[in-house]
Amino acid sequence: MVKSEVGERFTEFYENWICQLGVYLQQLLNVSKESTLVLTEADRKALVSKLTAHYKEYYTVKWAAAREDVLVFYCPVWLSKVESACSWLTGWKPSMIFGLVDSMRNTRVPGPSLAELTEEQVRKIEQLRVKIKLEEERVEREMERQQVAMADRKIVELVRMARRVVRNEELAVVGQVDGLVAVAVKGILAGLERVMKAADCVRLKTLKGVLDVLNPSQSLDFLAGTCMLQIQMRKCGQRRESQKGLIKSELNNNLIFLKNKGQGDSLSLYVRTTCLRIQFLLCFSMFFSYFLFQICMKLCKISAAPPLKKQEDQR
Repeated sequence: MVKSEVGERFTEFYENWICQLGVYLQQLLNVSKESTLVLTEADRKALVSKLTAHYKEYYTVKWAAAREDVLVFYCPVWLSKVESACSWLTGWKPSMIFGLVDSMRNTRVPGPSLAELTEEQVRKIEQLRVKIKLEEERVEREMERQQVAMADRKIVELVRMARRVVRNEELAVVGQVDGLVAVAVKGILAGLERVMKAADCVRLKTLKGVLDVLNPSQSLDFLAGTCMLQIQMRKCGQRRESQKGLIKSELNNNLIFLKNKGQGDSLSLYVRTTCLRIQFLLCFSMFFSYFLFQICMKLCKISAAPPLKKQEDQR
């Protein structure tokens, strides 16, 4: 895929941004796992503010770049295919956060604080879940309107007119039609930018809403979980693409070998066997991709087992 200038600049920014996110994640995990490390409430709030400022920086740079070229964010070249498959309107889906909170409550990873939510906190998070779901649906309806506008009868007729003008090469009319096309395209791009910003606002509202419910210790564990999910999903996507590249390389090497050697039926059988092997690996890769998002949601279970306290109480 050819990168635009905006895409190249944002790719460089995103690589640096995600690396810094990894640094913050290590700080959060150290705070969560080191029982001897005592932080005051002010220290915890400062660390939370540092993480939220990092996320705000991402959206500030994103919106500035979108003013130049919003289309690159609907087809992001800086993300792996797995990350893109899990994307919702140029980013993560806000309601995903609530599934992550549920998972962290059950696994007590990366820290146990979210398992200690009060009934009042649980009630507020459930209210926020319902509110965010409605916000998501509103943004999706707006995106549907933009998609309908792209196929509007006036737009289609304008495209046909432009094609006729190009064939006839009437210079006076060409300039007029080009102006109409430019206005139409500008309107479509402005609509897509509004949808992107509306979706981003729901994402930020979700983060702020959850953080407002949690205390500083719970906020640190929650942010550690969100960072871990984003980073692990990226690593999984990059690993999958690396494996796919190795498969293609192996196939090319085998075909070159067969072309050079050319040994009749035995090699034909080898070709068929190799192709079947490649097809199997690609099918498995697609199957893996289908369930990857659910797997990533549970990646934080790696370092801890589910709590047994509730089961013992029932006994």
